[in-house]
Amino acid sequence: MSSVQLRIVDPDLADEARRIATGLADDKVASAIAAKDATLWGPDAESEASVRLNWVDLGTSSRPLVARVAELKSRLAATGVHRVVLAGMGGSSLAPEVICRTAGVPLVVLDTTDASQVDDALAGDLPSTVLVVSSKSGSTVETDSHQRIFTEQFVAAGLDPAEHIVVVTDPGSPLHARAEDAGLTVIAADPHVGGRYSALTAFGLVPAGLAGADIGQLLDDAAAAAEVLGQDATDNPGLLLGAALGSRHAAGAEKVVLADTGSGIAGFADWAEQLIAESTGKLGTGLLPVVVESAHAPGFADAGDDATTVAIGPDPDGALITTAGPLGGLFLFWEYATAVAGRLLGINPFDQPDVEAAKNAARALLDAPAAGSDSPPTFTDGAIEVFAGDWLPADAERTAVGAVRALLAAAPDAGYLSVQAYLDRLADASTAVLRPELATLSGLQTTFGWGPRFLHSTGQYHKGGHQNGVFLQITGSVVADVAVPGRPYTLAVLQHAQALGDAGVLTERGRPVLRLHLTDRELGLVQLAAALTR
Repeated sequence: MSSVQLRIVDPDLADEARRIATGLADDKVASAIAAKDATLWGPDAESEASVRLNWVDLGTSSRPLVARVAELKSRLAATGVHRVVLAGMGGSSLAPEVICRTAGVPLVVLDTTDASQVDDALAGDLPSTVLVVSSKSGSTVETDSHQRIFTEQFVAAGLDPAEHIVVVTDPGSPLHARAEDAGLTVIAADPHVGGRYSALTAFGLVPAGLAGADIGQLLDDAAAAAEVLGQDATDNPGLLLGAALGSRHAAGAEKVVLADTGSGIAGFADWAEQLIAESTGKLGTGLLPVVVESAHAPGFADAGDDATTVAIGPDPDGALITTAGPLGGLFLFWEYATAVAGRLLGINPFDQPDVEAAKNAARALLDAPAAGSDSPPTFTDGAIEVFAGDWLPADAERTAVGAVRALLAAAPDAGYLSVQAYLDRLADASTAVLRPELATLSGLQTTFGWGPRFLHSTGQYHKGGHQNGVFLQITGSVVADVAVPGRPYTLAVLQHAQALGDAGVLTERGRPVLRLHLTDRELGLVQLAAALTR
């Protein structure tokens, strides 16, 4: 399969997409994107777009990284270092995780502040471990915490951190300077590529290549796709997909439901989720990606008029659109389509104006003396403490499920439910089964995100997109906390501040937020799941 494929299954949508794509081709939009024309999204976006368009030719420009990563991998292997742990958030972790899972090579991903998950990564063989510290800004609080914790553990084990840490960051970032001063290996990324478009930059290729993935093939596939995607032709799949998404949004379908249908690519929808949500969810508009378990999952086969169903892989029943191709080509294909959709929606697809709000709120809580404390719960139900706002009716049933039902009732017509689990993504993986259960119970399009990683993904849409969401947070007690060296907080305190900070911002914007705190994680999850399925 040399390039990417698109099939618009619905004939009416296919006709409308072709009509829009013809206009885009006449306006030479595809070749303008390929030429890095920053004027395509209007004068307000031009400044940002002018320094965010190098993703279009990464299939060629990233080629020197293949040899450099191979040399670094060999050098590490010669000293017995072969276990790769990636500390990164959002665009710095989603793409390499997809690449490695698809290639079947091991990569430990730390995109969390959960003490249990970080502690599990520390329990691995440290002498054989290289920590890839990946942060575009160089100031990502989660990644900084991971580096501090691992550095302390390397030293305690008698290991030189300079032989076990590789840094990927933008040139001139605070992390770049600190890493060079510490004698760490630093690989500078292309600063003219935004984080969510960075799959084929050093952020995606360095950790994936060190883990053993064939990053050269990824670039070959991207380069082949670029030849098609840059053409001003009505059958250009990037123009057609962007046109279809834009057309559906104009008709009221602001949600894009993504299901893998046997693509052979592991977790691609999770990567696309960030790309779509952060790129389009702003100024009160945008496309909300909803990742579901299969084409038979609630929200896909029974999707309403407010959603567009897209299959990643072979055609299933119920999909309006199907996409296929090799991973490197699909990365570029969806980036083109998202940029095109941004033009049709009238937004800047390269900024993320609302992401900082939750970060600032979390920082304020960390700076406060009582950052780790809580106000009393609204009520307690078994192993679950329930925290609800003024939106909870006084006559609501005083159980966790009663509060959940009240939250669902607070959703507007064609709204959505966002489930956010600030737990261990590995040990508490069963939490994700709540998504289909709640989707069935509510009849709403329902997203599921692990906190705080979703803050670097759909978090932008929650604050900047269509304001019709209701939000269910799930937090849990921490049995064994992990201190963050050189910082006045632990991981548990940081995780707690991130949950409360985001909830505070959403509440300020008039959105209902319900937090269920599991005083015992295992018992609380069993209790909640049992109650939801009764």
